[in-house]
Amino acid sequence: MRIMRLAGRGVAVLVGLVALLGVVRLVVPATASGPTGRPAGVDRQLTFLRAALDGGAGEDAQALFPEGWFFAHALYGLARVESGMRVPVTERGESLREARWALARLESPAGRAPFSPDLTPAYGVFHQGWSNWLRGGVLALQDAGRRDPAEVRRFADASAALAAAFDASASPYLPAYPGQAWPVDSTVAIASLRLHDTLLPPRFAPTVRRWLDGVRQRLDPRTGLLPHRVELSSGAPAEVARATSQSVIHRFLGEIDPAFARAQYLRFRELYVVTPLGLGPAVREYPRGLDGPADVDSGPLPLGVSFSATVVTLGAAQVQRDTALAGALANYGELVGLPLDTPHTKRYALGLLPVGDAFLAWSKSARPWVSPPPAPPPPNVSWWWRFPLLSLLVLVGALPWLPWALTRLRRRSSAESPATPAGDRRVPGTGLP
Repeated sequence: MRIMRLAGRGVAVLVGLVALLGVVRLVVPATASGPTGRPAGVDRQLTFLRAALDGGAGEDAQALFPEGWFFAHALYGLARVESGMRVPVTERGESLREARWALARLESPAGRAPFSPDLTPAYGVFHQGWSNWLRGGVLALQDAGRRDPAEVRRFADASAALAAAFDASASPYLPAYPGQAWPVDSTVAIASLRLHDTLLPPRFAPTVRRWLDGVRQRLDPRTGLLPHRVELSSGAPAEVARATSQSVIHRFLGEIDPAFARAQYLRFRELYVVTPLGLGPAVREYPRGLDGPADVDSGPLPLGVSFSATVVTLGAAQVQRDTALAGALANYGELVGLPLDTPHTKRYALGLLPVGDAFLAWSKSARPWVSPPPAPPPPNVSWWWRFPLLSLLVLVGALPWLPWALTRLRRRSSAESPATPAGDRRVPGTGLP
């Protein structure tokens, strides 16, 4: 019995410590303090990610979805750029080296393998847009007077090719795959043209203006947002706006037109950010009042929520200076994301899905590259959003101690009640011996 009591108390202590850890993860700030603060844990995440990529994490991600290999490397490189931008230029050596390594992987045969060279632009706007954004990031890490001329030339040439493709298209949305176009991919590409005009002599303002005019004429009629998928020839909406693409769009749209981006972001936040079961903020894949099927991008949709879109919305909120939502999403992720910390690395989901870590590291390090930080929007997350989760954690931590507490209470009650004299053997209620 003594061993069982000790084991029970050991379990109670362990459960209590886990609950306490959950409380800490829920209340300790998990986002960067502004555009120059260091994002919590991201450097250790990047250390884990580089080792995982060297160990084949890109190939594992490719088995999950068509852009898995590309995204695993692209987001690693972009998170390295984001991290490097937060320190003085003299301290960016590692960030620059790693971002260049990632860019070389995107430009390799393996990076281009899933995409068609016959598209305009070659390999499609998805590949060209993300690659060009990273090219610009590599230049942005360097001192303006000491940039590598070959890298400057490649960025300028790739930007010119993208602009020519947009100028020649009747639709603002270029193909990513044969016969298929998604507005999010063209948004990334146009943002890279804005980055070009910030880093190098400006050339592409007319292209950007035409693109914005075309976008405003082709918004999703149900939500007023950029649609998820469009008809290739006309750019007309073919699918309602969905959070897996919206969360990425709002990471880049502010670099193109801050006022339009703010209006679009607030509309997205109104229609897609929810608190399922009252337990923390999350992001629906489809707008309120509409349900739809899950796919490889959204992942499973419990209660309509997309975990991938929720992660990426963290970065969009940071770019929009929506600190209340960004902080809430980051703390919620620290609680439910099963992070595993070591002195040198950090990984989520116990390290089983490194591409997920890539998305999260990229999101937690988000900051504007082109446009100045906007004014904070009105918050839509209540200050008490943590209370239900904290209450649940306290309950979980207390439950294993309940049997012990009841036993102690019974013993105390017994000790405090008057004892029956040893010689008094009367039958209760009769007064008879």
